[in-house]
Amino acid sequence: MSKIRRALGLMSGTSMDGIDLALIETDGATHVRRLGAATVDYPDDFRERLRQAIADAKGLSNREQRPGCLADVERELTERHTEATLRFLGDRMLQPSAVDVIGFHGQTVLHRPEVGLTVQLGDGQMLADKTGVDVVYDLRAADCAAGGEGAPLAPAYHRALAAKLPQRPVAFLNIGGVANVTWIGADETLIAFDTGPGNAMIDDLVRRTAGGTHDVNGGMAARGMADERAVHAYLMHPYFAKPVPKSLDRNTFAPELIGELSVVDAAATLTAFTVEAIVKAREHLPVEPALWVVCGGGRRNRTLMSMLAARVENAVVPAEGIGLEGDTLEAEAWAYLAVRSLDNLAISWPGTTGVREPTKGGALARAR
Repeated sequence: MSKIRRALGLMSGTSMDGIDLALIETDGATHVRRLGAATVDYPDDFRERLRQAIADAKGLSNREQRPGCLADVERELTERHTEATLRFLGDRMLQPSAVDVIGFHGQTVLHRPEVGLTVQLGDGQMLADKTGVDVVYDLRAADCAAGGEGAPLAPAYHRALAAKLPQRPVAFLNIGGVANVTWIGADETLIAFDTGPGNAMIDDLVRRTAGGTHDVNGGMAARGMADERAVHAYLMHPYFAKPVPKSLDRNTFAPELIGELSVVDAAATLTAFTVEAIVKAREHLPVEPALWVVCGGGRRNRTLMSMLAARVENAVVPAEGIGLEGDTLEAEAWAYLAVRSLDNLAISWPGTTGVREPTKGGALARAR
């Protein structure tokens, strides 16, 4: 029987919103007990530095390189994760010793699985030393090195959560910066891949044109009209013809196709593109999901959720509809994966990342 540990997951991922923290108790298998979660928003000036880091990362050929502002941003990002961790524990009157391991995602600045390259900023050893807790980080690298896509990695956790649901097959749809789906069959078979854009293109549009961070409740998209020709053109991208598993970088799709549209029409078009990419993803699923469970920030976009419910068969519910926390489910997944990594268990499979065989992953930084 696997050892039950208390693990803290830290997720920033492909979005630039902030840090999601989630504490769980788990054996890395079927036992999962959620112990609390929180979100810490990034200030606007740090978001700008993250955008510059993503720009500076475009020419990377080695995942250890830190040109331009990358080294400074990595240090600041790790310090922000340290501060968020210690505050989170302090608010719950917990000492760092109450946590067995931290699962640290870091900030994805480049994801090019076609050349075996994925880069997440975040210094695992620095985080371990400053918090006093062992840290498992760099969870995507081994999968990419073994020929996989390096993403998505949350399906292992989705399967553990689905064990309590009566519906099969069930799909967990995470709409973060990029959208990804996990399909769990009646026999627990896993199929997972990135469906297409999530919030990143919409967020970038709002930032460029309206000075905000995101389309609140999908209000801008609701006032606009989608350009069907632009949506169709986006869906002609070669990515959608690729077999699964497959994954995306947040900047895979260029914004030029919406350049002549009004702001609200552009928002409606990008929202429709996100939804239609999810609809198209069903072509890769053996059986239509009996239930779609939506997590990530995209579930708060009412326009997107309404469009999705109208375009797929069967029920579409936010994670909260089945008793989960949609904002921090990915952070919970990283805590869960950290425990699996400590126990030398697989975190990816041929059906989830395209890796040739079940693959372990993660680097361990012992607190010094």
